[in-house]
Amino acid sequence: MSFVAGFSSDLPKFFNLTTKHYGRRKIIPSPLIDLEALWQTLTGQAILFGPQILFAILILVIGNWVARLLTNFTRRTLENRKLEPSLVGFLTAIIHAALVTFVVIAALNKVGIQTTSFVAIIGAAGLAIGLALQGSLSNFAAGVLIIIFKPYRVGDYVVAGGAEGIIEDIGIFTTTMITLDNRTQIVPNAVATSGVIENYTRKGTRRLDLVAGVSYGDDIKKVKDILQDILDKEPRILKDPTPTIGLMEMADSSINFAFRPWVKVEDYWDLFFELQEQIKIRFDEAGVTIPFPQRDVHLFEESSGAAN
Repeated sequence: MSFVAGFSSDLPKFFNLTTKHYGRRKIIPSPLIDLEALWQTLTGQAILFGPQILFAILILVIGNWVARLLTNFTRRTLENRKLEPSLVGFLTAIIHAALVTFVVIAALNKVGIQTTSFVAIIGAAGLAIGLALQGSLSNFAAGVLIIIFKPYRVGDYVVAGGAEGIIEDIGIFTTTMITLDNRTQIVPNAVATSGVIENYTRKGTRRLDLVAGVSYGDDIKKVKDILQDILDKEPRILKDPTPTIGLMEMADSSINFAFRPWVKVEDYWDLFFELQEQIKIRFDEAGVTIPFPQRDVHLFEESSGAAN
């Protein structure tokens, strides 16, 4: 028998209800409290249900202590993994709320209060919230995966979810990018992780893929020497991996050389433009011809007699 049910059954013992009739009029009874019966009832209930109440209080005290202990342990573990502070706070708050809810339900169940309905209500509410926030929860789950597995970090140049730019912020629900022309793109995390993610920054180095075309009449050994000299005089070009210079294609009107040095990510765009400028200047100085499409137009004049 529960404490609530036992206490309710003893109410008539200490409430003395009297009813008086005066003619046809019925007077509403007035309760007269029997203090002795009330004291005996409270004493009996305390003896009967006191251990259950004390045990429930112990469950609340010890349960809250254990909940704080586990929450702090979880927070330290997540912080040691260098997760985002916003995610750490959000996850620890959810864990603490779940633990406290479990402790309260256990304490109520100990004093005899039926908690099955509470559990059912909590489950139904969770299901309803999950269905209503299905899209947001998928973005949240994707954000957690991004922060844990780190396919990209703040400052990386990536292509993800149809967007391209430098990562400015990684939130729980969205990722913010800044394009090279300073536009802001906000991509839902579920969209960013739904396809292939290209990270141009992660390795720290990139390869410049340039093509130098010369005419068929030029000395290809001389061309390779010029390109190699450009590489040797540029200190920002990495020696390892080894740069590539080779004849890539004999096209219709030109011989194309592959010019592929490795550079640091932060030097990529500067060298992309500067090396092409250097190639043009050095080819002009050495008399190397850079072919370009030409069209010869021949005009024929017809005589007046031939026209007749």
